[in-house]
Amino acid sequence: MAPGIPAALERPHFIGIGGAGMSGIAKILAQRGAEVAGSDAKESATAEALRALGATVHIGHAAGHLADDASCVVVSSAIRPDNPELVRAAELSVPVVHRSDALAALMEGLRAIAVAGTHGKTTTTSMLAVALSGLGLDPSYAIGGDLEGPGTNAAHGGGDIFVAEADESDRSFQKYVPQVAIVLNVELDHHANYASMDEIYESFETFTGKVVPGGTLVVSADQQGAVELTRRVRGQDGLQVVTYGEAEGADVRVHKITPRGLTSEVTVVLGGKYLTFTVSVPGRHYALNAVAALAAGVALGIPAHNLASAIGTYTGVKRRLQLKGEAAGVQVVDSYAHHPTEMAADLEAMRGAAAGSRLLVVFQPHLFSRTQELGTEMGQALALADASLVLDIYPAREDPIPGITSELIIDAAKTAGADVTAVHDKARIPAAVAGMAKPGDLVLTMGAGDVTDLGPRILDHLSN
Repeated sequence: MAPGIPAALERPHFIGIGGAGMSGIAKILAQRGAEVAGSDAKESATAEALRALGATVHIGHAAGHLADDASCVVVSSAIRPDNPELVRAAELSVPVVHRSDALAALMEGLRAIAVAGTHGKTTTTSMLAVALSGLGLDPSYAIGGDLEGPGTNAAHGGGDIFVAEADESDRSFQKYVPQVAIVLNVELDHHANYASMDEIYESFETFTGKVVPGGTLVVSADQQGAVELTRRVRGQDGLQVVTYGEAEGADVRVHKITPRGLTSEVTVVLGGKYLTFTVSVPGRHYALNAVAALAAGVALGIPAHNLASAIGTYTGVKRRLQLKGEAAGVQVVDSYAHHPTEMAADLEAMRGAAAGSRLLVVFQPHLFSRTQELGTEMGQALALADASLVLDIYPAREDPIPGITSELIIDAAKTAGADVTAVHDKARIPAAVAGMAKPGDLVLTMGAGDVTDLGPRILDHLSN
């Protein structure tokens, strides 16, 4: 058995190996020496990166892709029971492992930091990965997005720290046993899996209850859901609670956040001393993510001053306010935001960076269930833009819900006074944006689906 690889994961087969979460686990296993194989719906740069690490990646799903000697089949909650490779696994009696169990196994024996919250997880996890790497601590990490620097979402490091994004959407984060847990915020989302805020709180309570005895929970002192979670878990045996934020009583208190174009300067009070550092991405919410990362690293014993400087070297994650380019005096930025809180935060950040120029948004709603529950709030968030083009709903893993369309968002946006237009044909967007945009404008493509593909096409139309 290869060192550092559980026996069940020596020859894993990943169904949907190109996904953000799945590919990260596959990369780490390949770097540890496992014989990794898998399949994905389409060719991608991620598939090529996995092949470069020695993995076998099939395109399309077919029973024949699963090797008879596979030690397990790794799946996410998005894989349907009738997937031919999953059916074949049952015929061969190959064990099926959820990706969260595979990730939990990779964390064993290491000091783990698990980053949770309704939004901000990818950015905060990435900040920690970049900062700890910059300090020479060589962490392992698994992130739901590609870093701008290393250009990957996961790595097997030689150090004793493992930083992981902890996904609450399907309760899989309850599998992890971290030394430090971060909870950035607690809001109602993932409506197919949670029926109420009480269910959300119960899920997060189970997650924080898995922190190792004597370990630390780093939690927001500002966000209402996080404050309520703190009230519920403060009595958990052996759990150290460290709060951060702008609230007066926060343990790591934010004294000031000063926007400086596409960066921010942050001053915190930590241990009675003031500490000022730079966050090299725009927006108040990203500055607060950086403070959460700082508090978590300090909880592991890393000197605050060194860690703060290292956090300043983080330059972003793909799709998190990522500058795609500039043409004809117009900047095009891409955002993964799909929950109303994320949308409003990114729009406010871009409004600040636009410095009086117009902010034009191309928004693609993500999931029918999310639109059904939060469509009104999404429309209200779009009122922060000068003008918006709204695409049809990106279904991802869901089947349509009768009567649920992007018109719900458009109606709410118009009620809030927004200038918003429906565009049902995505191919029309680049020309439409090029016809609207003027020098100095900022264009933001927003959503968790394939709206991200439009940035380069918009830039091409602007150039012409």
